Amino acid sequence: MRLAAIDIGSNAARLLISEVIETNGEPEFNKLNLVRVPLRLGFDVFEKGYITKHRIGMIFQTMKAYNHLINVYGVTNVIACATSAMRDATNSQDIIRKVKLETGIEIEILSGDIEAMIIYENHIAEHLDTDHSYMYIDVGGGSTELTFFADGKLIYKHSFNIGTIRILKNLVPESAWDEMKEAVKTITKGQKKLVAIGTGGNINKVFSMSKRKDGKPLQLDLLKDYLKELSAVPLADRIRLYKLREDRADVIVPALQIYVNVMRWADAEEIFVPKIGLADGLVQHLYSELKKGKKL
Repeated sequence: MRLAAIDIGSNAARLLISEVIETNGEPEFNKLNLVRVPLRLGFDVFEKGYITKHRIGMIFQTMKAYNHLINVYGVTNVIACATSAMRDATNSQDIIRKVKLETGIEIEILSGDIEAMIIYENHIAEHLDTDHSYMYIDVGGGSTELTFFADGKLIYKHSFNIGTIRILKNLVPESAWDEMKEAVKTITKGQKKLVAIGTGGNINKVFSMSKRKDGKPLQLDLLKDYLKELSAVPLADRIRLYKLREDRADVIVPALQIYVNVMRWADAEEIFVPKIGLADGLVQHLYSELKKGKKL
Protein backbone atom coordinates (compact mmCIF):
# COMPACT_ATOMS: atom_id res chain seq x y z
CA MET A 1 0.00 0.00 0.00
CA ARG A 2 1.36 3.43 -0.95
CA LEU A 3 0.21 6.47 1.01
CA ALA A 4 0.99 10.17 0.69
CA ALA A 5 0.80 13.05 3.13
CA ILE A 6 0.93 16.74 2.27
CA ASP A 7 1.80 19.16 5.06
CA ILE A 8 1.28 22.83 4.15
CA GLY A 9 3.11 24.71 6.86
CA SER A 10 3.80 28.38 7.45
CA ASN A 11 7.34 28.13 6.09
CA ALA A 12 7.24 25.19 3.68
CA ALA A 13 5.00 22.56 2.10
CA ARG A 14 6.07 18.92 2.22
CA LEU A 15 4.96 15.86 0.31
CA LEU A 16 5.84 12.52 1.89
CA ILE A 17 5.23 9.32 -0.07
CA SER A 18 5.50 6.11 1.93
CA GLU A 19 5.09 2.43 1.27
CA VAL A 20 3.39 0.53 4.07
CA ILE A 21 4.38 -3.10 4.52
CA GLU A 22 2.51 -5.19 7.07
CA THR A 23 4.35 -7.93 8.94
CA ASN A 24 2.25 -10.00 11.35
CA GLY A 25 -0.34 -7.23 11.30
CA GLU A 26 2.22 -4.54 12.25
CA PRO A 27 2.90 -1.77 9.72
CA GLU A 28 6.34 -0.69 8.62
CA PHE A 29 6.53 2.73 6.93
CA ASN A 30 9.20 3.04 4.25
CA LYS A 31 9.83 6.53 2.91
CA LEU A 32 9.87 6.55 -0.90
CA ASN A 33 10.17 10.30 -1.43
CA LEU A 34 10.03 13.57 0.50
CA VAL A 35 9.71 16.83 -1.41
CA ARG A 36 9.89 20.22 0.32
CA VAL A 37 8.93 23.55 -1.28
CA PRO A 38 9.56 26.80 0.66
CA LEU A 39 6.19 28.54 0.11
CA ARG A 40 6.73 30.81 3.16
CA LEU A 41 3.00 31.55 3.55
CA GLY A 42 3.52 32.98 7.02
CA PHE A 43 5.36 35.99 5.61
CA ASP A 44 2.08 37.02 3.98
CA VAL A 45 -0.43 35.89 6.55
CA PHE A 46 1.07 36.99 9.85
CA GLU A 47 1.55 40.55 8.57
CA LYS A 48 -1.30 41.04 6.08
CA GLY A 49 -3.88 38.50 7.27
CA TYR A 50 -4.22 36.83 3.87
CA ILE A 51 -2.20 34.97 1.22
CA THR A 52 -1.12 37.17 -1.68
CA LYS A 53 -1.73 36.41 -5.37
CA HIS A 54 1.95 35.56 -5.94
CA ARG A 55 2.01 32.91 -3.19
CA ILE A 56 -1.41 31.55 -4.24
CA GLY A 57 0.18 30.87 -7.64
CA MET A 58 3.05 29.07 -5.87
CA ILE A 59 0.55 26.93 -3.92
CA PHE A 60 -1.26 25.88 -7.12
CA GLN A 61 1.98 25.03 -8.94
CA THR A 62 3.26 23.06 -5.93
CA MET A 63 0.02 21.11 -5.51
CA LYS A 64 -0.07 20.29 -9.23
CA ALA A 65 3.52 19.01 -9.04
CA TYR A 66 2.69 16.97 -5.95
CA ASN A 67 -0.35 15.52 -7.72
CA HIS A 68 1.84 14.39 -10.64
CA LEU A 69 4.25 12.67 -8.24
CA ILE A 70 1.38 11.01 -6.37
CA ASN A 71 0.11 9.60 -9.67
CA VAL A 72 3.57 8.48 -10.84
CA TYR A 73 4.19 6.61 -7.57
CA GLY A 74 0.81 4.89 -7.75
CA VAL A 75 -0.34 6.22 -4.39
CA THR A 76 -3.67 4.73 -3.26
CA ASN A 77 -4.67 7.29 -0.58
CA VAL A 78 -3.69 10.89 0.15
CA ILE A 79 -4.12 13.10 3.18
CA ALA A 80 -3.44 16.85 2.85
CA CYS A 81 -3.41 19.23 5.80
CA ALA A 82 -2.53 22.85 6.44
CA THR A 83 -1.48 24.46 9.69
CA SER A 84 -0.95 27.87 11.29
CA ALA A 85 -0.69 30.18 8.25
CA MET A 86 -3.73 28.70 6.50
CA ARG A 87 -5.60 28.69 9.83
CA ASP A 88 -5.10 32.46 10.06
CA ALA A 89 -5.51 33.45 6.38
CA THR A 90 -8.83 35.09 5.53
CA ASN A 91 -8.74 33.63 1.99
CA SER A 92 -7.74 30.07 2.86
CA GLN A 93 -11.14 28.52 2.10
CA ASP A 94 -11.16 30.04 -1.39
CA ILE A 95 -7.66 28.60 -2.03
CA ILE A 96 -8.69 25.18 -0.73
CA ARG A 97 -11.73 25.18 -3.04
CA LYS A 98 -9.63 26.05 -6.10
CA VAL A 99 -6.94 23.46 -5.28
CA LYS A 100 -9.66 20.78 -5.06
CA LEU A 101 -11.08 21.89 -8.42
CA GLU A 102 -7.70 21.96 -10.18
CA THR A 103 -6.00 18.90 -8.65
CA GLY A 104 -8.65 16.87 -6.82
CA ILE A 105 -6.58 17.19 -3.63
CA GLU A 106 -8.71 18.10 -0.61
CA ILE A 107 -6.88 20.16 2.00
CA GLU A 108 -8.04 20.09 5.61
CA ILE A 109 -7.01 22.86 7.99
CA LEU A 110 -5.91 21.35 11.28
CA SER A 111 -6.66 23.00 14.61
CA GLY A 112 -3.61 23.53 16.79
CA ASP A 113 -4.59 20.76 19.21
CA ILE A 114 -5.23 18.27 16.41
CA GLU A 115 -1.82 19.18 14.97
CA ALA A 116 -0.24 18.37 18.34
CA MET A 117 -2.09 15.05 18.42
CA ILE A 118 -0.98 14.11 14.89
CA ILE A 119 2.66 14.59 15.92
CA TYR A 120 1.95 12.08 18.69
CA GLU A 121 0.78 9.59 16.02
CA ASN A 122 4.47 8.73 15.67
CA HIS A 123 4.19 7.09 19.13
CA ILE A 124 7.87 7.62 19.90
CA ALA A 125 7.42 8.30 23.61
CA GLU A 126 5.49 5.06 24.07
CA HIS A 127 8.63 3.07 23.23
CA LEU A 128 10.91 4.94 25.63
CA ASP A 129 11.59 3.99 29.24
CA THR A 130 9.12 4.89 31.99
CA ASP A 131 11.85 6.30 34.25
CA HIS A 132 11.39 9.68 32.57
CA SER A 133 8.59 11.91 31.40
CA TYR A 134 8.71 13.20 27.81
CA MET A 135 7.72 16.34 25.97
CA TYR A 136 7.38 16.63 22.21
CA ILE A 137 8.35 20.12 21.04
CA ASP A 138 7.27 20.68 17.44
CA VAL A 139 8.33 24.10 16.18
CA GLY A 140 6.87 25.54 12.99
CA GLY A 141 6.72 28.91 11.28
CA GLY A 142 3.44 29.92 12.89
CA SER A 143 3.03 27.79 15.99
CA THR A 144 4.68 25.46 18.48
CA GLU A 145 2.92 22.27 19.55
CA LEU A 146 3.74 20.77 22.94
CA THR A 147 2.69 17.22 23.83
CA PHE A 148 3.54 15.82 27.26
CA PHE A 149 3.79 12.16 28.32
CA ALA A 150 4.26 10.65 31.79
CA ASP A 151 4.13 6.94 32.70
CA GLY A 152 3.44 6.09 29.06
CA LYS A 153 0.27 8.19 28.98
CA LEU A 154 -0.59 11.36 27.09
CA ILE A 155 -1.10 14.02 29.76
CA TYR A 156 -1.23 17.30 27.85
CA LYS A 157 -1.28 18.70 24.34
CA HIS A 158 -1.55 22.30 23.20
CA SER A 159 -0.65 24.60 20.32
CA PHE A 160 0.83 28.04 20.99
CA ASN A 161 0.91 30.86 18.43
CA ILE A 162 4.67 31.15 18.82
CA GLY A 163 6.48 30.27 15.61
CA THR A 164 9.71 31.16 13.86
CA ILE A 165 8.17 33.52 11.28
CA ARG A 166 6.01 35.23 13.90
CA ILE A 167 9.16 35.85 15.98
CA LEU A 168 11.08 37.17 12.96
CA LYS A 169 8.23 39.62 12.32
CA ASN A 170 8.05 40.66 16.01
CA LEU A 171 4.48 39.36 16.21
CA VAL A 172 4.79 37.32 19.42
CA PRO A 173 3.73 39.38 22.46
CA GLU A 174 5.39 38.84 25.83
CA SER A 175 2.07 37.51 27.13
CA ALA A 176 2.27 34.56 24.69
CA TRP A 177 5.71 33.60 26.04
CA ASP A 178 4.38 33.93 29.60
CA GLU A 179 1.43 31.66 28.80
CA MET A 180 3.72 28.98 27.36
CA LYS A 181 6.15 29.25 30.28
CA GLU A 182 3.35 28.90 32.83
CA ALA A 183 1.90 25.88 31.00
CA VAL A 184 5.26 24.08 30.78
CA LYS A 185 6.13 24.71 34.43
CA THR A 186 2.66 23.65 35.63
CA ILE A 187 2.43 20.35 33.70
CA THR A 188 6.01 19.26 34.47
CA LYS A 189 5.96 20.11 38.19
CA GLY A 190 6.41 17.03 40.36
CA GLN A 191 6.86 14.74 37.33
CA LYS A 192 9.75 12.38 36.60
CA LYS A 193 12.89 13.87 35.09
CA LEU A 194 11.94 15.18 31.67
CA VAL A 195 13.48 14.37 28.31
CA ALA A 196 12.54 16.48 25.29
CA ILE A 197 11.75 15.13 21.82
CA GLY A 198 12.25 17.71 19.08
CA THR A 199 10.50 17.69 15.73
CA GLY A 200 10.57 20.14 12.83
CA GLY A 201 13.00 21.06 10.08
CA ASN A 202 15.10 23.37 12.23
CA ILE A 203 15.96 20.91 15.00
CA ASN A 204 16.68 18.30 12.31
CA LYS A 205 19.16 20.74 10.76
CA VAL A 206 20.80 21.49 14.11
CA PHE A 207 21.12 17.74 14.69
CA SER A 208 22.86 17.22 11.33
CA MET A 209 25.15 20.20 12.05
CA SER A 210 26.10 18.63 15.39
CA LYS A 211 27.40 15.45 13.64
CA ARG A 212 25.76 13.36 16.38
CA LYS A 213 25.01 9.72 15.66
CA ASP A 214 21.35 8.85 15.08
CA GLY A 215 19.62 8.05 18.34
CA LYS A 216 21.97 10.20 20.44
CA PRO A 217 20.44 13.24 22.16
CA LEU A 218 21.54 16.86 21.91
CA GLN A 219 22.38 18.64 25.18
CA LEU A 220 20.61 21.88 26.16
CA ASP A 221 24.02 23.56 26.55
CA LEU A 222 24.82 22.69 22.93
CA LEU A 223 21.57 24.30 21.74
CA LYS A 224 22.41 27.40 23.79
CA ASP A 225 25.85 27.52 22.14
CA TYR A 226 24.33 27.23 18.65
CA LEU A 227 21.79 29.95 19.50
CA LYS A 228 24.54 32.31 20.67
CA GLU A 229 26.81 31.46 17.74
CA LEU A 230 24.21 31.74 14.96
CA SER A 231 22.59 34.87 16.44
CA ALA A 232 25.93 36.67 16.24
CA VAL A 233 26.36 35.97 12.51
CA PRO A 234 24.59 38.11 9.85
CA LEU A 235 22.13 36.23 7.63
CA ALA A 236 24.33 36.27 4.50
CA ASP A 237 27.28 34.85 6.45
CA ARG A 238 25.02 32.28 8.13
CA ILE A 239 24.05 30.99 4.66
CA ARG A 240 27.68 30.85 3.51
CA LEU A 241 29.46 29.60 6.63
CA TYR A 242 26.95 26.96 7.68
CA LYS A 243 25.80 26.03 4.16
CA LEU A 244 22.17 26.81 4.98
CA ARG A 245 19.38 27.59 2.52
CA GLU A 246 18.08 31.12 2.92
CA ASP A 247 14.67 29.85 4.02
CA ARG A 248 16.38 27.86 6.79
CA ALA A 249 19.05 30.38 7.77
CA ASP A 250 16.59 33.05 8.90
CA VAL A 251 14.24 30.80 10.92
CA ILE A 252 16.82 28.58 12.64
CA VAL A 253 17.65 31.23 15.26
CA PRO A 254 14.07 31.84 16.49
CA ALA A 255 13.53 28.06 16.40
CA LEU A 256 16.50 27.53 18.73
CA GLN A 257 15.11 30.27 20.95
CA ILE A 258 11.86 28.28 21.33
CA TYR A 259 13.55 24.92 21.97
CA VAL A 260 15.95 26.43 24.51
CA ASN A 261 13.17 28.25 26.39
CA VAL A 262 10.85 25.23 26.60
CA MET A 263 13.68 22.95 27.71
CA ARG A 264 14.80 25.43 30.38
CA TRP A 265 11.27 25.80 31.74
CA ALA A 266 10.83 22.02 31.78
CA ASP A 267 14.25 21.36 33.35
CA ALA A 268 15.13 19.11 30.39
CA GLU A 269 18.87 18.68 29.90
CA GLU A 270 18.70 16.84 26.58
CA ILE A 271 16.56 16.51 23.50
CA PHE A 272 16.16 13.53 21.16
CA VAL A 273 15.71 14.30 17.46
CA PRO A 274 13.99 11.38 15.71
CA LYS A 275 13.89 13.23 12.37
CA ILE A 276 10.14 12.90 11.99
CA GLY A 277 7.54 15.58 11.49
CA LEU A 278 3.90 16.28 10.87
CA ALA A 279 3.96 14.54 7.48
CA ASP A 280 5.12 11.29 9.13
CA GLY A 281 2.33 11.57 11.68
CA LEU A 282 -0.19 12.23 8.91
CA VAL A 283 0.82 9.08 7.01
CA GLN A 284 0.45 7.00 10.17
CA HIS A 285 -2.87 8.68 10.93
CA LEU A 286 -4.11 7.95 7.40
CA TYR A 287 -3.06 4.31 7.71
CA SER A 288 -4.83 3.86 11.07
CA GLU A 289 -8.02 5.50 9.73
CA LEU A 290 -7.99 3.22 6.69
CA LYS A 291 -7.51 0.18 8.94
CA LYS A 292 -10.52 1.27 10.98
CA GLY A 293 -12.48 1.53 7.74
CA LYS A 294 -13.18 5.23 8.29
CA LYS A 295 -13.71 7.43 5.29
CA LEU A 296 -11.29 10.34 5.40
